[in-house]
Parts: sequence; C-alpha cells; structure tokens
Amino acid sequence: MAEQPSEEPRPESSALPDDVWEKFVQDSERDIRTSAPKEPSARARMVTERLRAMDEAQARTGGGGGRRRGRKKAASPPARPEGWRTGPAWQERNGRAARRRRGWSVVGVLAAAALAVVAVNPSAALSWLPGGLGDGSGGADAAGPASPAPLAPETARPSGAPSAASAGTPTRERPFAGSPAARWESGADAVRLPEAKAVNGVPAGRIEEALRRTKEFLVASNLDPGVLKGGEPKKALALVDPLAEEYLSDLRAALREPSEENDPVWTFTRFDPEEVDLVGDVRVRGRMTVKPGRGAAGKAVIKADYTFVYAVARAGGGDEVTRAVVRRVVEVDVADLTRYQGTEGHLWILAVDGEISNDDCRDGDGVIRPQFPADLRTGPEPTGEARDPYDRSKQVAGAEEGCGVVTRT
Repeated sequence: MAEQPSEEPRPESSALPDDVWEKFVQDSERDIRTSAPKEPSARARMVTERLRAMDEAQARTGGGGGRRRGRKKAASPPARPEGWRTGPAWQERNGRAARRRRGWSVVGVLAAAALAVVAVNPSAALSWLPGGLGDGSGGADAAGPASPAPLAPETARPSGAPSAASAGTPTRERPFAGSPAARWESGADAVRLPEAKAVNGVPAGRIEEALRRTKEFLVASNLDPGVLKGGEPKKALALVDPLAEEYLSDLRAALREPSEENDPVWTFTRFDPEEVDLVGDVRVRGRMTVKPGRGAAGKAVIKADYTFVYAVARAGGGDEVTRAVVRRVVEVDVADLTRYQGTEGHLWILAVDGEISNDDCRDGDGVIRPQFPADLRTGPEPTGEARDPYDRSKQVAGAEEGCGVVTRT
C-alpha cells in the first residue's frame, strides 16, 4: 500500500493558506493512484508471454543456429618440367565444427521495446505478431506489398554487411521474410560469368571454357535438386579432371563413408530428406574473378565466391521454416594445355573453402542439419565471436573448434 500524502504532517514553516494545502494533498493522492502498478489484462499477459517465447527461441537459434567452417585444399605441386601437372592431395582437412549461435542482446532489446508499445497501443502491437493475434492484418507474413526489387549483381567485394532486412518471420509462402536474401537472385542465373580475357599467357578461349565449367561445378554441387536431397553429385564429380586421382578418391570416400576428417558437406550441399523439405528456390549472391597463377606463365586462377541461402521446413508438414546459409569459395587452376598436362573440358580444383551457418554441432554425418528453435533448447553453449553469415565483405574464416554464434539467418 502506497503511503498516503494526507498522513504526512503539514510543515510548520508553511505559510500556504489552508485551501491551497488541501488542493496539493488531493492532487498528490490522484497522481499516486494513476501511477501505481496495475495487474495486466489477460490480453496483455498473452502478448508478454508470446514475446518472451519468441525472445527465448531467437536467443537459442542465435538468429539462426550453429556455424561450422571447413577447407579442402590441394597441395602445391612440386617443381616439374613443363608439360606435367601433379594431382592434388588434400593436405588440410580441417572441417571442424565452429557452431555459432547468438541472439540475446538484440532480441532482448526488441522484445522490451515491443512490451512498451503494448502498454500504449495493444491492438497495434498484437497486429505485429506472427499469426495475427491482434486486430491488424497479420504483420509481416500477411499478404502485403510485392516482393522487393532484386539487388544489382555483385561485381566487387562489398564494403560491409547488408543492412537489416525488413521484419518478418519465414513461412512456407514467404521463406525469405526477414532475410537479406529476399532481395537476392535465385538459382543458376545468379551465377554470372565475367568477361573472358587472356590472362598470364592463358588464351581467352581457355579462360572462357574454365569459367563456364566452374559455374557448372557450383550449380551441380550446390543447386542440383538430387544432390540437395542427399544424392550422389555425379555431374560435379564428372567435371573434375580425372588426372586428379587422389582428390577424386577422397571425394568419393567422403560420400560413401563420411567422417570428421572427410565430410562431403565441405564441397557439396546436402540435406537429409527425411528430416527437412526444401521450401521455395535457393537464393544466391557472389562473383567470379580471374587472376594470374603463381610461377611461370601459362597459368591462371579462377576464384568463385558465392553464398547460398536455403529455406527448409520439417519433413512431413508443419509451418515452421528456418534457413541455412552456405558460403563456398572455390579456386580453380586454369592452365594453357599446350604447355601443361590436363584433360580438356575438366577442372583442376585447387581448394574449396566453406562456412555453413545454422547447422548442428556434429561433424562427419555427410549432411547439413538446419536447426529449428525447438532443436536448440538443449544444444551446446555458444563460444567465439559472433559472425554475420550474410557479410561477404570478409574473407572466409579459418577453422575453429567449438560451438559458435551467428547473428542471423
């Protein structure tokens, strides 16, 4: 019970008239009653509880679950006479898990702000929530304006991470709501080839063919529907130079018997169709560049750096949708075949770097397992610095052990 101003003695030194003092006491009592805490209505309690649940779920998914990194790098070929190339060997197999989850700070602030709005205008606040609890139209997932215009193709390294996307919860109808990928192009058409020019003594025609084959490899490894459902990446394997016998042997061994040291997800994007359904198209953003190769003339290197965003729902139904973000950096050696040995129409893979965001902390199971909020309630504690999987201004980070943090998916 708040202390009543009327019980306080009037100051002895007060020279105020009695009627003025009486008005002061009455005004004070009214203000105290107005500002005293009140029991929230059932509607407000429902909003508070739902916001708290959303906050906790977002915090557990870190804006989208774990993150792991890996690299498959070919050994530098030893010095050989012209006309000879050695097959690549996987000198480094450091595809260790570096899971990343985050969400407490930003989500907590957003929830607190929403609660403040509930007190002022409950109907407006309720209309923001997924599912449309209020009197509004249902918020970001309701039918609204047309999809945002796609971004112009990426032609150089961005200067920073994409700005925050408009609010929205992903659904089967709008799987990229709330994601920067909502403005990205989709499918193989997003993998554009730069103009082919002669580089370091490698003819333009040879560069053009290698660029085209590199695109085919990316599409076959990360967009082929059969491969995404866990099938064998036959088209991608067929593009690798058959002279790279050890490299091909390791790839096939990884597909047959995945392990922590030899996991196919560091080269091929694969999901378990018994666990998740792919929803909608695949959003893609990136670029290819060509530079002179090291050493003598007659060699160039293609670098393809692309991020793929996959929306998935639980297999067998359900409306909950989450996203996995996969970044691939593939380096391809392009040689003048009049000087160096190689197989026409095939690729010589130098290295494949990768980062996978929103996946569980297991290595060596051969598939990516996107995490839904409910999956992460008993997951490992996050470690390491937070990282934005949409930030293409940074290089692919080196491998890290442990469970890490991504800021969003």
